[in-house]
Amino acid sequence: MQQGSERQDRERWRTLRRLDAWLETPMLVLSVVWLGLLLYELGYGNSRALETIGLAIWAIFAAEFALRLTLAPDKRAFLKGNWLTIAALLVPAVRIFRALRILRAARALRGVRLVRIVGTANRSMGALRSALRRRRFNYVAAMTIVVMLLGAAGMQSFEPASDVGGGFTSYSDALWWTAMLLTTIGSAFWPVTVEGRILAFLISVYGLAVFGYITASFASFFVGQDAVRTKEKAASGADIVALSREIAALRRAIDAQGATPS
Repeated sequence: MQQGSERQDRERWRTLRRLDAWLETPMLVLSVVWLGLLLYELGYGNSRALETIGLAIWAIFAAEFALRLTLAPDKRAFLKGNWLTIAALLVPAVRIFRALRILRAARALRGVRLVRIVGTANRSMGALRSALRRRRFNYVAAMTIVVMLLGAAGMQSFEPASDVGGGFTSYSDALWWTAMLLTTIGSAFWPVTVEGRILAFLISVYGLAVFGYITASFASFFVGQDAVRTKEKAASGADIVALSREIAALRRAIDAQGATPS
């Protein structure tokens, strides 16, 4: 009985891996479109057409998550490991009830917006990890760009100059500030709203984690280049020594031939 259950679990894991491999490219494309829709909404507002497209993509994401949950052998562990994805999927559903007074409050809307930003970053991270699993540096670089774009859009939404003194006047301004925060340089402005502070903290944590990896990658690259050059120089020196020996042997052979009587 136990062996049959273990065999069934292994079969489910294999089916789940095959499903992930089959859905890898479509989910990556949809994640990019979802990211673009969120960036546009945070920067310029939403429209009925874009909202319809976003709800359609959300429905596909929800169906894909439900299918993966059905195939997962340990559903409790699956839900525990994907709690952020669940929160990101619940937010668009909550927007259906936006007529409620509690969802009209500015604080509630900003909180929903923050969850959407973090959830979108998490989905983008998963999609990029699947697509670039063997190219770690490319994955980190692509994810850093996503975090920078999303972070800038979120900061512009949470800390606009019209509501916050010294806030962001444009998306380019917020993008520059986010880039400085990612590189651990920082700037003179610090967020005022709770959501802005949480987002800035998450960006800072990501920047600290990634900055060390990028620095180590560059250092290993240049050290590798120096090692290759050193090997090339060593090989060139050995070739010169061998050539000198061959020339000396050739001279000795010529001298011996000249000394031999005809």
